Amino acid sequence: MFSLKPVCSPTLAYRLAVLSRVVAAVAGGYLLTALCTVVAARYLPMSRADAVMTATMLSFAIFTCAVIWVFAARSAWHAWAGLAAPALVLALAAWMGRVAA
Repeated sequence: MFSLKPVCSPTLAYRLAVLSRVVAAVAGGYLLTALCTVVAARYLPMSRADAVMTATMLSFAIFTCAVIWVFAARSAWHAWAGLAAPALVLALAAWMGRVAA
């Protein structure tokens, strides 16, 4: 009839990797999205109000892509690196825009 196989529970390392991805998706995705929004609002060639609204609307797509990237990455380290590298570039661009102003 039915064969009952023992169910293996996830290991602690697996659970921590999933937790790391969730934190990367929420916190890292938010940071990356905020930096993209700041840089886009600063550098888009339109009026200030239009640039802010456009950047804010784009932020929803950016956050969604960041979350998808985190869970599609090969490992949690790749997910963090994939968020950290563009975040550093965007932070530099935001800082340069602030210094130039």
